[in-house]
Amino acid sequence: MLSRPVTDLDSARQLIGAVSALADQQGLGLRRPPPEPTTCCARGCNGCVWEGYFAAVDYWRDEALLKLDADRAA
Repeated sequence: MLSRPVTDLDSARQLIGAVSALADQQGLGLRRPPPEPTTCCARGCNGCVWEGYFAAVDYWRDEALLKLDADRAA
């Protein structure tokens, strides 16, 4: 789950929960995950706010895992 791209809201929420739990176990603080969109018009737009959100969650995960790995290595 930690390496797969986020493609839906449920997987985004699960990923955020899993990464946050790992950080808590290591006693690390992470920046907040991106907020869920509130402006979707549900018309399936190209470049939908959800696409941007999923990309932002992927970036947040990558950044968080780098921090977690760096702390483990130290």
